[in-house]
Amino acid sequence: MAESIKTALITGGSKGIGYGVAEALIKDGIYVAITSRSQKSADEAAASLNKIKEGFAIGIESDVRNLESQQSAVKTVLDKWGQLNYVIANAGVGHFAPIAELTTEQWQETIDINLTGVFFSAKASIEALKETKGYFINIASLAGTNFFAGGTAYNASKFGLVGLSQAMMMDVRADGIKVTTIMPGSVATEFGDHKPSEKDAWKIQPEDIGQIVSDLIKMPSRTLPSKIEVRPSMPPK
Repeated sequence: MAESIKTALITGGSKGIGYGVAEALIKDGIYVAITSRSQKSADEAAASLNKIKEGFAIGIESDVRNLESQQSAVKTVLDKWGQLNYVIANAGVGHFAPIAELTTEQWQETIDINLTGVFFSAKASIEALKETKGYFINIASLAGTNFFAGGTAYNASKFGLVGLSQAMMMDVRADGIKVTTIMPGSVATEFGDHKPSEKDAWKIQPEDIGQIVSDLIKMPSRTLPSKIEVRPSMPPK
């Protein structure tokens, strides 16, 4: 594979925001590996993405809650393409309930995926990103600065993620690695078992986040938008 290629690893890339980012990057000529806890889902999404540009996408079964699984995903990218330029930490889950009703299992899963999972993704990829002077992009949420009733677990995970991401940015920029936190508001995805419909036209669309990631990658190396808040421009009254 030629040295001029660029590659990306997107966690939770089989649908929603992750898939929208994968579409944007492939259109930019970047080879993309998407992960899912289901190999079937990963393969089906990769097959769909390869209709944009044949051979530009692969699917990997991987669980962000497991460091070895993340290390294996990075190794797959390196074995396939020889380098890793971009990591988009997108995998996430949401459990929403008053604290008295939130189960310990729901709390643990939210923290493990939304926060610890990003830490594992970073630990697995940081050496490869040093080699390419790469970019680590976290998909956080406006819930990382705006708390709400029923958001005990989700707010905790996203507040923590924003802190992790911003501190990580300061840790690795001397190595030539950029880190950006993207904090979307309402996005029209399947998140929380929601089924997107025409009623979601006012929301941010997955391809909009894809556009932001594409634009970030194209920024001059001297400039780093470290934290980006994204809202629907015309929410319902």
